[in-house]
Amino acid sequence: MANQFLVLSNPVSISRSSSIYVKGKEQWLGCCASKTKPMHPWLSNGCRARASLNAVEIPRQWYNLIADLPVKPPPPLHPKTLQPIKPEDLSPLFPDELIKQEASNDRFIDIPDEVLEIYKLWRPTPLIRAKRLEKILDTPARIYYKYEGISPAGSHKPNTAVPQVYYNAKQGVKNVVTETGAGQWGSSLAFACSLFDIDCEVWQVRASYDQKPYRRLMMQTWGAKVHPSPSNITEAGRKILEADPSSPGSLGIAISEAVEVAATNADTKYCLGSVLNHVLLHQTVIGEECIKQMESIGETPDLIIGCIGGGSNFAGLTFPFIREKLKGKINPVIRAVEPAACPSITKGLYAYDYGDTAGMTPLMKMHTLGHNFIPDPIHAGGLRYHGMAPLISHVYELGFMEAISIPQTECFQSAIRFARSEGLIAAPEPTHAIAATIREALQCKESGDAKVILMAMCGHGHFDLTSYETYLQGNLVDLSFSEESIRESLAKIPLVVA
Repeated sequence: MANQFLVLSNPVSISRSSSIYVKGKEQWLGCCASKTKPMHPWLSNGCRARASLNAVEIPRQWYNLIADLPVKPPPPLHPKTLQPIKPEDLSPLFPDELIKQEASNDRFIDIPDEVLEIYKLWRPTPLIRAKRLEKILDTPARIYYKYEGISPAGSHKPNTAVPQVYYNAKQGVKNVVTETGAGQWGSSLAFACSLFDIDCEVWQVRASYDQKPYRRLMMQTWGAKVHPSPSNITEAGRKILEADPSSPGSLGIAISEAVEVAATNADTKYCLGSVLNHVLLHQTVIGEECIKQMESIGETPDLIIGCIGGGSNFAGLTFPFIREKLKGKINPVIRAVEPAACPSITKGLYAYDYGDTAGMTPLMKMHTLGHNFIPDPIHAGGLRYHGMAPLISHVYELGFMEAISIPQTECFQSAIRFARSEGLIAAPEPTHAIAATIREALQCKESGDAKVILMAMCGHGHFDLTSYETYLQGNLVDLSFSEESIRESLAKIPLVVA
């Protein structure tokens, strides 16, 4: 395992060909070195480590960005009264502790020991320098990526699935329901439920259900029931199928189906994989680790890039860095990247809208394409949500981040370059971040600017290879949103003055 840094639980004997940082020891075991060297990011023979799974502890608290924002985000509204939502309004869907976290203004929230023990299965996750990608791009930029694909489900989603299921189990809940787009969230929730002996039922967007059977099989392996959405099981699904029997589905539709089941069954709660505050909160373990990892190698990011669909992966990495930016300690540009075919933050309206298609959820102030918007079944099923996390939307409105959209052929072209240099096959979602990173690195080549670029690599694409096949066979085409369909969808947004 030459030219790698790995974190180990205890000191071990190694060969001289290894480069390993022994956890708890203030020394590098140098690459091809005859003796240990002082800790320094450059090794004695001049080679730079490609990976750094630095000696950081798993964070013991989640970070709540709301506590440090100069302007608090607008509250969610009851869909019938249009008044700010009350805790009791959410009790049919969520356990008490998650309701508290959703509305919390506390800066830090302790992670339960039981959750930390499960996090140890994959955390801390590696911060890796993309040395080979830098070389093929011939860029002076230094590119790092925080890789969440080593979790059991292959993405960042278990960071919130585990605590959500834990709090449900602690309250005695025996059944949970959810929706999933690309299948990353559904498989993560199924994994978490298997650990706490809770039944799990998932509505998977039809386009993804058909395109990604192995995601469905992952869920079923962990014991979940999986339905294509829209389905005939719920009233919301039946209405959609009556209007369009060949509907490809959407996350908004799948949310409506799952919420309907939870709201009409007293023994069942609902879990959500993105968008809500408590979900973004749980993901901040990513950024908290990454801050320490970058500090340990003496680097500060000039630019942080992440893909956005609902926003949890992006928030998880960036929110702790935004905290440091608000303190004046660092000043990175923070850039979100979304698909051109579903540009909720770059083309959407900032307004109160439902989180689901049927209008069962609270109204949230967010960037939205309209809750009736159904995007084309593009490759990245998980980036097809009609809205953006309210907290990310608020941060964007405050000017603490920027956003761009990129078409899918460029994303896959970039993902191929990444796979053939760094070796990792990215899930379709982070290909957007890879494409934006390559754009920036090539600009650095032109300008000579040696920026430090930090990228969110939220999961692997081992079960998304049909999308790669489509690209490699030359059959992947760029799909763009329809201005007319967005206008029609936006016309149905509730008129709320706030």
